Amino acid sequence: MLYSLPKDVATVNVETTKTAIQSTPLMSSMMPKGTPNIYGPELGVSFDDISSTNAQKADATISKLGTLDNQLVVQGKELQRYIDIVSQISCEYCCGADSIITSDGKPSCGCAHSYAMRGLAKYLIKNHADEFTDEEILEELAKLKFLFFPGQMSKKAAVMQGKGIELTYTNIGSNKYRGIEASAGTGNNMVGGC
Repeated sequence: MLYSLPKDVATVNVETTKTAIQSTPLMSSMMPKGTPNIYGPELGVSFDDISSTNAQKADATISKLGTLDNQLVVQGKELQRYIDIVSQISCEYCCGADSIITSDGKPSCGCAHSYAMRGLAKYLIKNHADEFTDEEILEELAKLKFLFFPGQMSKKAAVMQGKGIELTYTNIGSNKYRGIEASAGTGNNMVGGC
């Protein structure tokens, strides 16, 4: 899904990007909402449950997805698919790891966010392999990352928009444009603990 920032945000001075983002419709227009198709009802999860307005519910949802990382085992072709997809995303805002997995598919980060993303990836590969393409699985992980780090992801989106880069969840959440928002200064807005 493509998104556009209001013109006044795309031209904002780098020093004021964080403030401008927080006062625009970007957060509400890009924030994943509702129950994810297929796996949402199965797992009893909603994007709306991952919010800074209810830390207890956010932590419970993150934990529920993270439990899947420990419960599910991917091997053979499933493992290779898992590595191909999951190595493209990190939760660099809390741990700094290059990816949430190592090159052999083992966890490289122990934060709750990475457990949740790894768990969801394993679940989709094991239970819905034919219903989700690799790109679609990566997009679902990127949606989670957007919810986990709304301030950083919004800042990144604003910088990408200013540079004419297509705004998709995957472009914003994957490692493809990692660090591009560094020019907009620092700031921390994380949902869920590490």
